[in-house]
Amino acid sequence: MMVHRYIQNKISRDGAIHMTLIDPAELDPKRAAKVAAAAARAGTSAIMIGGSIGVGEELVNSIVKEIKNALKNNDKDIPVILFPGNPSALSPYADAVWFLSVLNSLNPYFIIGGQMQAAPLVKRYGLEPLPLAYLIIGEGGAVGYVSQTRPIPFNQREVAIAYALAAQYMGFRYVYLEGGSGGRPVPPALISAVKKEISVSLIVGGGIREADLAYRAAKAGADIIVTGNIIEEVEDVENALRSIVDAIKQGARQREK
Repeated sequence: MMVHRYIQNKISRDGAIHMTLIDPAELDPKRAAKVAAAAARAGTSAIMIGGSIGVGEELVNSIVKEIKNALKNNDKDIPVILFPGNPSALSPYADAVWFLSVLNSLNPYFIIGGQMQAAPLVKRYGLEPLPLAYLIIGEGGAVGYVSQTRPIPFNQREVAIAYALAAQYMGFRYVYLEGGSGGRPVPPALISAVKKEISVSLIVGGGIREADLAYRAAKAGADIIVTGNIIEEVEDVENALRSIVDAIKQGARQREK
């Protein structure tokens, strides 16, 4: 599967898509597989695997294999994409990896150092790299703290736009606005402002637990909306995510009007 082509085709067809983020540190492999299968039935377009703390290759391997088997058993041909917090969180069993750079980190390690260490593994494992500029917005959450980032305030639209444009000019295919788990979601006005100035795909995540928030993000211009914490908080994952997936489609249709 050519994952980048798959993603772009889905965005072209639906206007905006949903991806489910599973943190290996929060869900054991069996539970993660059940959640992934439920998310696929709900209409999510991809499963992302990653976390900021306590995630290593052995754990990632076991979760990815369980998820791949669960998706196959449910006849769901959607990609599993790694979202690594460090080079040890890679797995040869995934389909692709968000090859990300935290552009507003104050530590060069999170901009290029870790990426340099991971690059030979990505090639050896045969993973499809998806070049991603990762921007921590607002409160930043745990990922902002771990990546030693200076988060971009929600009201600093010009700064967010400048970073996003720089990412595009540097060759990144995706820009990710991350509000941080547990914090406030990225405001629609900021999403819209960034989307109007770039031509690469815009991903938005962090703090999106309700269908209405997903709808607003899609309507504002997000191409991909990522939800994570909600799958750890609800019993009926399938119905919870289906409402979010439907809201994203509705938001994308409203944007087109």
